[in-house]
Amino acid sequence: MVSTKDIREINEKVKQESVFVVQLTNEISRVIVGQQYIVERMLIGLLANGHILLEGVPGLAKTLAVKTLASAVRTKFQRLQFTPDLLPADLIGTMIYNPAKAEFSVKKGPIFANLILADEINRAPAKVQSALLEAMQEHQVTISDTTYELPHPFLVLATQNPIEQEGTYPLPEAQVDRFMLKLKVTYPQKQEEKQILERMTTDEEIKVTPVVGPEDIIRARKTVQQIYVDEKVKNYIVDIVFASRQPEDYNLQNLKSSIAYGASPRATINLTLAAKAFAFMQGRGYVTPEDVKTIGPDVLRHRILLTYEAEAEELTADEIVKQIFDGVEVP
Repeated sequence: MVSTKDIREINEKVKQESVFVVQLTNEISRVIVGQQYIVERMLIGLLANGHILLEGVPGLAKTLAVKTLASAVRTKFQRLQFTPDLLPADLIGTMIYNPAKAEFSVKKGPIFANLILADEINRAPAKVQSALLEAMQEHQVTISDTTYELPHPFLVLATQNPIEQEGTYPLPEAQVDRFMLKLKVTYPQKQEEKQILERMTTDEEIKVTPVVGPEDIIRARKTVQQIYVDEKVKNYIVDIVFASRQPEDYNLQNLKSSIAYGASPRATINLTLAAKAFAFMQGRGYVTPEDVKTIGPDVLRHRILLTYEAEAEELTADEIVKQIFDGVEVP
């Protein structure tokens, strides 16, 4: 049982530790106009140790947002352009034969970095996707018969284009489930677009200063883990996930024919961690049901598989998630 004194202590610790969030946001906003939702969610991924999938049409600054985040953090950054002819060795590395020494040596691939931008991830074939699976889930890769640990922190931020299907491969469900958040990147507002015009049509280069290092992120993650989640909020999170599997138990009978597969237990874990990270960003040492509702759609939209009937009715996963949150009682 956590006492009021303990929660007060966590609150104080969060207030001290979360100062860099404002610095990081300010630094990113020097380059990125608007897109507060994307910036906030990228920081949640960074704090909750969760990979992020950004989906949006070309030209919405998805790649620029990730590169700017990487510039504001003193870590090793690697951009990988995924293409249909990419091989697993191009990603994780390979064994190279040295004739002079008559032996093989390991040449590590670009995956050995802290922040990975997997640009147009759905353009790479299944072999490359499977090589990425081990890296994303276990933070390690296997080259030949030896396993190598990836550096800490390790985060994959992937982008994909939802409208162009030529030369793309659908991501396996196992891999999609490994992304903590799937973000829908939308067009900017009219005023924001004018700011983009003014900022990006001059020859003045905007320099981004690194404001945090790996040790700050690892320390902040430990604090995020300590954030208090009340029993009622835990039950609420479990109810949300179960409502995606057994909607009839929550008076959501109309969703039964629309959901082929509900969210996995990984969704429960990720929803809790993301809600903790969101509370941390607000400078709070405890999670509220509102935190869960705010971050919930980003955690669940890619984990609910629709039936053919739902697709025929042009229902989307976002609409299903909204109905689940509207139908499940808030504590």
